[in-house]
Amino acid sequence: MSSIWQGGVWQRGAAAAVLVTLGVLAWRAYGVAGLAALAGGLVMWALLHFTRMLHVLRRAGAHPVGFVASAVMLHAKLESGATLLQVLALTQSLGERLGAVGVEPECYRWSDASQAQVTCEFRGGKLRRWSLVRGS
Repeated sequence: MSSIWQGGVWQRGAAAAVLVTLGVLAWRAYGVAGLAALAGGLVMWALLHFTRMLHVLRRAGAHPVGFVASAVMLHAKLESGATLLQVLALTQSLGERLGAVGVEPECYRWSDASQAQVTCEFRGGKLRRWSLVRGS
């Protein structure tokens, strides 16, 4: 399958097409006021996502790196395709980086008090694989 259908480019193209369509519809229905309302909605959407990201990162930054309350529960809650931000929201801590910065796949590990560890592999910003290793 071509890489254009695997997310990235296809999703950006679809989002651009939707925005252009909304812009045309807003212009035809309400003129400049419609475009202003569309712009206001887009700014609100961006601010909501930015606020959520800051909230998750602030909470994660307040906890020890690579530590979770229960690695087994984290393993049970993970879903393929989750973003790193969604995983950080689940763990409430930054993961311990296992590879070089900027190299695909990105791997992070979280462990709990019983030394159980969850290792997560991200490709293209999405969770692809994860594994649980129970402590002794």
